[in-house]
Amino acid sequence: MATAALSHSHKMPAIEHKLNITEEEIPDNIRLIAQDQGECPKTKQETIEEFRKYILEHKKCQPHRNDDRYLEKFLRARYWKIDSSYKLLCSYYKFREENKKYYEKVRPIDLRHVGDEEILTVTPYRDQHGHRILIYRFGIWRPNRVTVDDIFRATIVLQELGSLEPISQIVGGVAIFDLKDLGLEHLLHLSPSVAQKMIALLVTSMPIRTAALHIVNQNWVFNAAIKIFKPFLNAAMRERLFIHGSDMRSLHKHINPENLPKRYGGLHDDYSYTLWLDMLQTQCPASGVQNDMEQLGFIFD
Repeated sequence: MATAALSHSHKMPAIEHKLNITEEEIPDNIRLIAQDQGECPKTKQETIEEFRKYILEHKKCQPHRNDDRYLEKFLRARYWKIDSSYKLLCSYYKFREENKKYYEKVRPIDLRHVGDEEILTVTPYRDQHGHRILIYRFGIWRPNRVTVDDIFRATIVLQELGSLEPISQIVGGVAIFDLKDLGLEHLLHLSPSVAQKMIALLVTSMPIRTAALHIVNQNWVFNAAIKIFKPFLNAAMRERLFIHGSDMRSLHKHINPENLPKRYGGLHDDYSYTLWLDMLQTQCPASGVQNDMEQLGFIFD
């Protein structure tokens, strides 16, 4: 009841789908977090140069770019530790090499059907800690309409876009897995291979951290699904896995209601994945984002 009263008394402002891709857009509180993570303005350039030399010397993987802006996001993702950042870089390129079909000749605009089915999206707003929220609604997924591969392609587009934002590079993002109405027909498609790829995207192989993974509205099928995923969760990620059931007050201990959709006891409307695709078509050509994505293999007509 309190949440309902809150939603009537607060009119949410219009939300713009916009990437925050400049360093100038980092709020002061996020800059302090960056410094706590090891980002020192005085030695930052020196550390990037040291990382660039480390990559050239070790030769385990050769990135398609080694400019400062590109290398910085890997350093931020691993708290400016060069060895850990290099492992992430190699893991990222290994994932790309093993899953070329998720990048090469993929037209983001061709993924509109994923948004139309409302299976996943990412919020255009941030939570109280600066995270964007990646939301999956696997219970309404119809595998005969949207393939597992298309879910991965759509996720990667969002992850790659998020990794271009300095704020997200610093604080990472959070994910909500809404498992309401999850059924056996869904479980049939969640093989260990699929689980491994999902964990790679959310945990081990992308230059953007997942700060927390929240499970909501799970049913008995979840017990079988979690057995598939658990072997691929490292100790750190298990500590960031939170299972809430249908108790949204439990979720609100981590994410303020003001920063959640109404379906989770929050104030916001749902925002379709397709709105990000529209943003890519209209806003990004002039910003260089499309060029960054094209270098990864994506196609824009």
